[in-house]
Amino acid sequence: MGRKKVLFSFIVVAIVFLLSLGALAAPSYLNETGFPIVKEPLTIGMLVGQAANHPSFDDLLVYQEYEKQTGIKVKWDMIPTNVLTEKRNLILTSGEYPDAFHSARFNAQDLMMYGEQGIFVPLNDLIEQYAPNIKQIFADDPDLKRGLTMPDGNIYSLPRIFDPAFTSVLAGWKLWINQDFLDALDMEEPSTLDELYLFLKAVKETDLNGNGVADEIPLGVRGDAVLFDILKGSFGLGNKGTSHQHVDLDPVTGELRFIPTSPEYRALLEYVHKLYSEGLITQDIYTVSSAEVAARAQDGVYGVMLTTNPITAYDQHQYIGLQTLEGPFGHRIYSNVKPSLVDIGAFVITDKNKHPEATMRWVDHFYGDEGAKLFFMGIEGITFETMPDGSVEFTDLINNNPDGMSFTQAVSTYIPYRNGAYPSIVKEAFFKGSEGHPASIEAASKISPCYPEVIWSPFSYTLDEMDIRASIGTDIDTYVKEMRAKFMIGQVPLSDWDKYVRTIERMGLDLFMSTYEAAYERYMAD
Repeated sequence: MGRKKVLFSFIVVAIVFLLSLGALAAPSYLNETGFPIVKEPLTIGMLVGQAANHPSFDDLLVYQEYEKQTGIKVKWDMIPTNVLTEKRNLILTSGEYPDAFHSARFNAQDLMMYGEQGIFVPLNDLIEQYAPNIKQIFADDPDLKRGLTMPDGNIYSLPRIFDPAFTSVLAGWKLWINQDFLDALDMEEPSTLDELYLFLKAVKETDLNGNGVADEIPLGVRGDAVLFDILKGSFGLGNKGTSHQHVDLDPVTGELRFIPTSPEYRALLEYVHKLYSEGLITQDIYTVSSAEVAARAQDGVYGVMLTTNPITAYDQHQYIGLQTLEGPFGHRIYSNVKPSLVDIGAFVITDKNKHPEATMRWVDHFYGDEGAKLFFMGIEGITFETMPDGSVEFTDLINNNPDGMSFTQAVSTYIPYRNGAYPSIVKEAFFKGSEGHPASIEAASKISPCYPEVIWSPFSYTLDEMDIRASIGTDIDTYVKEMRAKFMIGQVPLSDWDKYVRTIERMGLDLFMSTYEAAYERYMAD
């Protein structure tokens, strides 16, 4: 009997093994590598969130060429982003949804809900077998995979990814200082918050443009969010990047820390209040229009400005990227850094899709070098050319369009990336937006040594945890932002700090942080 049991067990194991092989075997219609992807042409339907003034994907040279390469025709359903959420949800409720969603801007709650319902297909096995580029990205950046994995262990979407080596795009908006003003004042570039204050004060007190009018603006910003995200690193806060605006890791205790109730955050508020009260920050910071910001920038009145790149944004060439500033406690962290994982719900495959393997191969291409080059640069010899040093540059069809189109118009006519929220990887070699400009690259080289060693991707939450975050978390976030502004402009004195902290605690801070603790444990468990 013992031998029979052993034999039976062996047979069962063998059957399971053979079945697993069969399950993993590529379908007959598919070429597992190379182009074309399929042996016979097929059509896949995709719904796309269409940015304002962006052409239909049917008309884009990139996708026309990609259809020829792959043998896959995509039937695009373009939905304007201003009505995307409403129409997308109606389509999903009706059951008449497409094979896949592209640039559809799903959030984590959407992914969990439709994933649990079986509408969104788990991608784990498809990635493993048919997505070598994504697999390699996961291997290089495990935090990215953690951020995509839902609490049930499944990956339901593919994201837009920033290449970790592209340090400029990770930082986005940066502080830029007016080199002409530094020279006129005979001052060195500030390296500390105190030195920044002295520079801003000198700008305010000196007629640097010589027009006899006190029109210089020491620090030009619109809104306070990014300014705080940058400055808080000088106080030792935001040490895990911008995906967790209010939470980081306390370096002393090793526990999660709610930033807006910390003593360091109070010190940050004191600093920005000092700047504002002395007229060193744009006084209409919360009401100034983007057009007025641009007009002031083009007049050259800013001592320091907050933007992606003053050259590409305002044609101002006298600014240099400001280095990471040391704060009062000796901290020098550049905290305004995004993780590689952005736009978590850029691409999903639904249970309507009869060719998920081909669909995964189709989208995976855009996460490799050749696919990224196609996505961001278009077709060699038409929209771009390769330089002797191996770099790529747009042709005059884009840079000096013969029909008089602007750069943005020309790019959008041939190339899809400006539609936004796309499934691909943004690499420095192929991205010619403002973050890829030489001045932005140089600015990033100054601050990137101070980037946090570990930048957390967004955490994933259960639906119950999401409910808590949507209620208590939203209320706390709203209150924190309201009080941030009031403290800065002096509408509420900092002597009310303890009252402010108690209010947040009464709003349910402990329960809110418990969702963070649970998500953090899952995130770190992998």
